[in-house]
Amino acid sequence: MSNVLQFGHQDLEILKEETVYKGHFELKKIHFRHKLFSGGVSGEVIRELLMKGAASALIAYDPVRDNVVLVEQVRIGAYEPNSTRSPWLLELVAGMIDKENEDPAEVAIREAKEEAGLVVENVEYALSVWDSPGGQLERLHLFLGLVDSSKVGNGEVHGLEEENEDILVHVISREQAYQWVQEGKIDNVIAVLGLQWLQLNYQRYQ
Repeated sequence: MSNVLQFGHQDLEILKEETVYKGHFELKKIHFRHKLFSGGVSGEVIRELLMKGAASALIAYDPVRDNVVLVEQVRIGAYEPNSTRSPWLLELVAGMIDKENEDPAEVAIREAKEEAGLVVENVEYALSVWDSPGGQLERLHLFLGLVDSSKVGNGEVHGLEEENEDILVHVISREQAYQWVQEGKIDNVIAVLGLQWLQLNYQRYQ
């Protein structure tokens, strides 16, 4: 990657950081400057940055039955008062990495149990991406977990009561899930990325 990108970490200077708000997430105001493609250095740039940290997601795939396990839950960020689109989304199992030294793979395994009742012993790294880095700090880590979908409680409700989670489990064919991506019925970034990755790689596991 370093031989492709023009600039690196050392070419951006943080001038000042301020905490604007700290609740469920933290919002910071960052003052910085950076090198310019045309030469020289920029003026002071000020941006608000939502500090989310990192998250793990699991592509739960049954290679024998060619099924995927998805979860459905309400997302306030998908609620639009003047729209008929549902704020309940079909997603991959996913969760925040709460501690700095927490293993992303272990988080994916833990969330699979909490959100879908899935017992996944081994996961395989798929990819990591930045999620909207123009306005928030969040790194997404996606893993593949091979499962037996015949043992999944399709239609069961899971989630932690203390976190007010209300999560419905769906077992869907891989083809159907990918068709819904193409039709825009599945339209959240983690699920789209994960199902696209699976579409490119599923034959390796059959």
